[in-house]
Amino acid sequence: MPNRYDPMPAQGRSWCIAQVSVFAMTEFIPPGTQWFKLPSPFPMKRGGALHAARLAYETWGALDAGGGNAILILPGMSPDAHAASHPGNPAPGWWEWMIGPGKPIDTDRWFVICVNPLGSCKGSTGPASLNPDTGAPYRLDFPELSIEDGADAAAALVQGLGIERLACVVGNSMGAMSALSLLDRHPGIARTHISVCGATHALPFSIAIRSLQREAIRNDPDWNHGQYDDAGRYPENGMRMARKLGVITYRSALEWDGRFGRVRLDADDRDVDAPFAAEFEVEGYLEAHARRFVHRYDPNSYLYLSRSMDWFDLGEAANGNAIHTLSRLRGIERALVLGVKTDILFPIQQQEEIANGLRRASVETRFLPLPSPQGHDAFLVDADRFAPAITGFLRTLSFIAMPAEKVA
Repeated sequence: MPNRYDPMPAQGRSWCIAQVSVFAMTEFIPPGTQWFKLPSPFPMKRGGALHAARLAYETWGALDAGGGNAILILPGMSPDAHAASHPGNPAPGWWEWMIGPGKPIDTDRWFVICVNPLGSCKGSTGPASLNPDTGAPYRLDFPELSIEDGADAAAALVQGLGIERLACVVGNSMGAMSALSLLDRHPGIARTHISVCGATHALPFSIAIRSLQREAIRNDPDWNHGQYDDAGRYPENGMRMARKLGVITYRSALEWDGRFGRVRLDADDRDVDAPFAAEFEVEGYLEAHARRFVHRYDPNSYLYLSRSMDWFDLGEAANGNAIHTLSRLRGIERALVLGVKTDILFPIQQQEEIANGLRRASVETRFLPLPSPQGHDAFLVDADRFAPAITGFLRTLSFIAMPAEKVA
């Protein structure tokens, strides 16, 4: 059953599927990806270090002579760096309607960088990448991963591109956590901030859901303690169940009711011989969505990144007081905090907390609780609400010069 809301069905995307030696592990790297070599060794917050690691990213627009028109986008857990089409990869990206000439993030004015998260399987070093010490994939030998590690990697990229200060850092979902960590750990790295459906820490409901997702993967016998491959033994059932649980939380009950109601599957789409088989359209949708995801994301990467969100607590150094940490942020002049009233994964009160904390830091902050029916994923699909908000915020940033020539 087609997904009537998702902006980019699987068949519309293209990947470079990188085979890793004889181990049949795969990374899913979009054409046109650029790479930045991280400092080596690259220390990790919870111990250990990465050697010869890299960060995958893509860019749009031109960096002005002073390097002051750069916008960094930190995405959620599963996207790659291909947020929008460009000459190196003309396929539509996951935020196609947001980025480009004349669009809300206008590449005639801004130099835009989108980073694939550290720990992912879509270009940046992660559990599916080769461990230079062994020549085999890291798998569970990958160091424990924290949101802070991704923030530090993004900061290294910004510095490596010769950008002294970003015009804006934009964070979506998990990326909003990363953006807050970036601003906390690297004071002055950005003048402004756009937080989209983010949080300073995970709430018990979100932790519980992600715990079940990880359990579904780990309890699949074919996960085999992380020693699976994509050619034979692969935890397909665990990944299917994990993705279904996730999709349920990405949208809202209001949308599920409006899209599917109690409509039954057509007879041709039902397995009448299987006991308790799917009967309703919503069941068929979840199955189709999960099958598009399976074999397009590394299970170990899913485990690592999922757990990094549960661990994250911006207020960790202040006895769990995130407001206190936010109030001490420096170098940010203005902020836009966007949330969705129907979001059950990152509830709207979490975005309000971010806005209140930024105001305590004397940051001129606008908080917009949007009434989108589409839940957490609204920022990917609800252009009618998100585009005007981001367009309006960026148009007011008068301190940025028009780009002259690309210098990075």
